[in-house]
Parts: sequence; C-alpha cells; structure tokens
Amino acid sequence: MTERDLLSSDNYSSDALTSDAFYESNSPLAGTLADPAANSPPQPLREAVETAMRRYFEHLDGSQASDLYAMVMAEVEAPLLACVLEHTDGNQTRAADVLGLNRGTLRKKLKLYGLIEGDAP
Repeated sequence: MTERDLLSSDNYSSDALTSDAFYESNSPLAGTLADPAANSPPQPLREAVETAMRRYFEHLDGSQASDLYAMVMAEVEAPLLACVLEHTDGNQTRAADVLGLNRGTLRKKLKLYGLIEGDAP
C-alpha cells in the first residue's frame, strides 16, 4: 500500500457520503465539514486535517513518510478547485478570482487534476 493510499483510504465510514466523486473514495475528510450530510456536527477544516494526519501516521506502522506535503496538497487542492469551479458555474475567470489565483495558474491546476473536460492528467 502506498503512502497516498494510506492518506486516501482506510476503512472510513461511507454511510453519509455524498455522490460527489471526491468523497466516494472514502477520503479521510469524509464525515467532516466536507460532508454536510454527515450526522455529526461540522468539524473545522484545521481539525479535520489534523485528525487525518494523525490517522495517517498511525497507519504508517513504522514505515517512512516521504513527499508528504505534495501528497496532502493534492488531496486538498483537487476538491477545493472542483467545488469553487462548481460554485462559479464553470466560469474559470470567476473561480480564479475567488481563489486569488491567476487564471492561467488555475487552468494549469485544473489540467493537473483532470478537472477540465477532455484534459486528463
């Protein structure tokens, strides 16, 4: 099992997950503020990340972590971009403004995560 698998999966509850593809993968953030359908009260993003990271380190079981920053950023950035793009009805210029990014930077990131139709990573 890879480090990314450890962060992305673990027998997390999928009972209250939405149909959104990012949460169907049993993300460590499922059931937190990222999942408004959950029965538990919302958890601040900061706490959700801390919980997910502690769980990740517990499951390393003595293995060495590497490239952790990039892995975590990819896990958080993809759903962030997707949600903002959905919020702006696919308008990349508005999405870039909401995110505080240059539109070209946003497009580059959307391509990286395969979030632009027809542009797989």
